[in-house]
Amino acid sequence: MAEKIISPGVFTNEIDQTFLPSAVADIGAALIGPTVKGPALVPTIVTSFSDYQQKFGDVFKSGSNSYQYLTSHTAEQYLKNSDTLTVVRILDGTYGPATATVFTGSGQDGAIITHPGLVGGTAFKLTTLADGRIMNNSGSTQVNTVGTNDLLLSGSAHNIRWEVASPNNNKGTFNLIIRRGDDTTKRKQILETFNNVNLDPNTPNYIGKMVGDQYLSIATDENSKPFLKTNGDFANKSKYVRVSDIQTTVDYLDENGNVRLGYISSSLPQSGSGSDWGTFGDGLDGVSGFDALGTPSNAALEHNFYEDIAAQTQGFSPTTLTDANGGSSYGEALDLLSNQDDYDINLILVPGILHDVHAVITSKVIDVCEERGDCFAIIDPTQYDVNVNVATEEAEEENSNFAAMYWPWVKIPDSMVAGTQRWVPPSVVLGGIYAFNDKVAHPWFAPAGLNRGGIDVAIQAERKLTQADRDTLYDSNVNPIATFPGQGVTVFGQKTLQKKASALDRINVRRLLIRVKKFIASSSRFLVFEQNTSATRRRFLGIVNPFLDQVQSQSGLNAFRVVMDETNNTPDTIDRNQLVGQLFLQPTRTAEFIVLDFTIQPTGASFPE
Repeated sequence: MAEKIISPGVFTNEIDQTFLPSAVADIGAALIGPTVKGPALVPTIVTSFSDYQQKFGDVFKSGSNSYQYLTSHTAEQYLKNSDTLTVVRILDGTYGPATATVFTGSGQDGAIITHPGLVGGTAFKLTTLADGRIMNNSGSTQVNTVGTNDLLLSGSAHNIRWEVASPNNNKGTFNLIIRRGDDTTKRKQILETFNNVNLDPNTPNYIGKMVGDQYLSIATDENSKPFLKTNGDFANKSKYVRVSDIQTTVDYLDENGNVRLGYISSSLPQSGSGSDWGTFGDGLDGVSGFDALGTPSNAALEHNFYEDIAAQTQGFSPTTLTDANGGSSYGEALDLLSNQDDYDINLILVPGILHDVHAVITSKVIDVCEERGDCFAIIDPTQYDVNVNVATEEAEEENSNFAAMYWPWVKIPDSMVAGTQRWVPPSVVLGGIYAFNDKVAHPWFAPAGLNRGGIDVAIQAERKLTQADRDTLYDSNVNPIATFPGQGVTVFGQKTLQKKASALDRINVRRLLIRVKKFIASSSRFLVFEQNTSATRRRFLGIVNPFLDQVQSQSGLNAFRVVMDETNNTPDTIDRNQLVGQLFLQPTRTAEFIVLDFTIQPTGASFPE
């Protein structure tokens, strides 16, 4: 209770608001699909397309042609207007990283190694953080491994090689250099350098600490759901490799800085690139339709890479797509993303997965969004070259306000392959439209129309829709991608897949609630375990009301009311350790139908003021 004031005096109060949370951190989409390289089934945040290219690659060659995965196209479009994207790489079958053994400077007889083809003892091993055969660059023999200037014949911009430099036998230190896989000894392209590392775990410069030895593996919980388990002791400071199997030299130096008796200089790795010229091997992936380098074969590309997507997609077998509850990579990726405490996302994109042929996966995407309650899904309804009725039939199979469908496909330029154009499903460009909408307006604005729905990158849509086509699509909750003379290709609808007419059958309203729920959930976390008193309730209202005032001022709400007082926090409620609040929101509706009456009047008629 407030202090009762009777006689004159000076009275002071302390109001601690320092715990109030800052604004919710940037939240972006989750993108699931195959990539050229990168860790498989490890949700990884990228902050720009160049960051995506570094971690996941972009263009790969198959035969004499170059290609991008739909995943790469989607990332490029989305990251034009956002700086937060969570990428989950898909690989199928048995997959794993590439490895390399770094040998010591002596062989079995203690002789110093001077030729890279000779082998000494193991100093340590390096393992790539990325998975797949594309990380391999070692040949089966020394003859087919290198060319002039030690150019690796299987080296590429997507893999790496290693080098040891400046071994110091008096100090027990050396430098570890990570280079690009396609460089040469005359033109080295150095990616990372770890200077003055050693093999002594009792020192700050121990290689395990300097490079890092941690890696993630997929484990299952008591409900058979996958989760990522961290293995190893030291956080990864390298962006490319981790270290293991270190043959430690504990207390290599004495207190005077001299090599202890019994230690020999050959315990250090030899200078240079060691056996096999710093190559990596043993990386693998088990996807059918891929060649020995881990890229799709020409046959796979011709049949199911772009507009010919069918039961297979981008080189992946049907079992990968249909078994959403077992060994499916897509299923495991979605199960991982279902944990909203670990992964803060507001949109899920699965380009290349189509509802008419991959319904098990698309339905699971929607289920994850509904279970989380704080993210939205863009689902592609159909394959390329189908009619309006096929698209509407696919939409009528779903009923959710956490997802939307768009049609038809669009043609876009391939910015990575000069002079090439690709037919892509709508989700490839729609993620970018959502990001642009949020950048220039807010999530509670409609990502549609000429102001915020123009698909600038689109060369053309697969179909030029008539008004009748748009009516048919919209009546079945498929958002039309229209083409207007002088305006180009434009998103011209914003319906969710909900069948029942309500405010939540519109995308802007659902995304408004996602935004509000994320803010309030994040803010309310600071009140957990606080005293359940009127002061705590006032603190909650002091957080939520200003935020909703701001949303209202930015045209997200017509009106709102927040109740958290004695009426819904009764003694019984408090005794159950509950703090209860109620939010009443009146969302702002969009003007989707503009009706104008033109009245023709006779000559001499007067117009009302």
